[in-house]
Amino acid sequence: MPIATTNPATGQVLKTYDAMSDEQIDAAIERADLAFRQLRETTIAQRARWLTAAADRLDAERDETARLMTTEMGKTYAAAKAEVTKCATACRFYADNAPAMLADEPADAVAVKARRAYVRYQPIGPVLAVMPWNFPLWQVMRFAAPALMAGNTGLLKHASNVPQTALYLEDLFRRAGFPEGAFTTLLVGSDAVDRILSDPRVRAATLTGSEPAGRSIAQIAGREIKKTVLELGGSDPFVVMPSADLDTAAEVATTARCQNNGQSCIAAKRFIVHTDVFDAFAEKFAARMAALRVGDPMDDGTDVGPLASERGRDEVHAQVTDAVDQGATVLCGGEKPAGDGWYYPPTVVTDLRPEMRMWSEEVFGPVAGLYRVGSYDEAIEVANGTSFGLGSNAWTNDPAEQERFAVDLDAGNVFINGMTTSYPELPFGGVKNSGYGRELSAAGMREFCNTKTVWIGEGKAGAGAGAHSE
Repeated sequence: MPIATTNPATGQVLKTYDAMSDEQIDAAIERADLAFRQLRETTIAQRARWLTAAADRLDAERDETARLMTTEMGKTYAAAKAEVTKCATACRFYADNAPAMLADEPADAVAVKARRAYVRYQPIGPVLAVMPWNFPLWQVMRFAAPALMAGNTGLLKHASNVPQTALYLEDLFRRAGFPEGAFTTLLVGSDAVDRILSDPRVRAATLTGSEPAGRSIAQIAGREIKKTVLELGGSDPFVVMPSADLDTAAEVATTARCQNNGQSCIAAKRFIVHTDVFDAFAEKFAARMAALRVGDPMDDGTDVGPLASERGRDEVHAQVTDAVDQGATVLCGGEKPAGDGWYYPPTVVTDLRPEMRMWSEEVFGPVAGLYRVGSYDEAIEVANGTSFGLGSNAWTNDPAEQERFAVDLDAGNVFINGMTTSYPELPFGGVKNSGYGRELSAAGMREFCNTKTVWIGEGKAGAGAGAHSE
């Protein structure tokens, strides 16, 4: 795939880049390693000042940066501006909370026969981040902010269709005051990832992307014995039970399915509705989906912009066509529009069966699958009947059902009566084929830290760790 900015609203190639040479890659890794040696010696307070400066620049440059993202991958301008603001919020969250997250944690010295014992969190070195195009700023920031605050350095291999956003991120951290090489964008193709991650100076990797990409990264990291965090997408359930407020559920369902033009790993994709309220919910939901305005993503009146690539649009339509050809019913949408740009209408499909692709595959576009179930147990069976386990939603005003959903939904995130989203304050990640490890919160900060045990004895003759050892 060429490294280029191609406007999804028009299909026009705006800017292209040459991939970095092996010599340029090696030089970038060397700079990252040297910057790590410098950054780990700085104080947390100094890193916080730099990260706060990055947040200030994000706020000041919000409109321009948002326009760049919209031009590169097609999200609506309003959504892009919100993404920039969210990144600034995350920077400030880590700047404010890193001192507590990275503070030494005292242990019970008496229990371990020590004069003093504690846990210390220390950075591990340069971390390779392989990131997707759908949230080109936020996906990177939720790794970069905690990693830099911990004292690590970052090497970014971004998606090839958002090179200008990737270069902006490198420039942002440099202008904020971080040492040269603390955060570096590598303009490379996926074929360079093995070489980069195999370099002994690169200590870990994080990837948000497809399941095959995750398997590839995990295989390399396993061979090299390096830590990885993987977020590999999902096919999130949105369960609606009889006690739910159907109007609110249908309204939120529309946003949950079509956020980011339907191209979100944690977008609700499978709408599992109890038969007692199925027809009423389906009518409300389809009407709201059909009413969304598809058009120019820079227009403030647009609800859904183009998909990021022609190939992605064609894949979404192929999944819908496959379902229809095997007997599924389309309640709205489902037709690929003519004209420029890679647009696809908000679509609702029902009467799905296991042999259809939509039953088991993630649909990365504004297409919702509706599933009728007759009981709570059947709802859980359908919700968990996928290889993914990232986010999940359940709508019920029954307190007992709420507690059961929190336990029974097999996912990294369970949202009751609300839309799955990510917050700096909460851990984010998945289970099963959605990956492993966590981003955000203190958990995300510590994924790329050496959790070091420190045991200090009296230093007297005959003193030791005790009778038992490993």
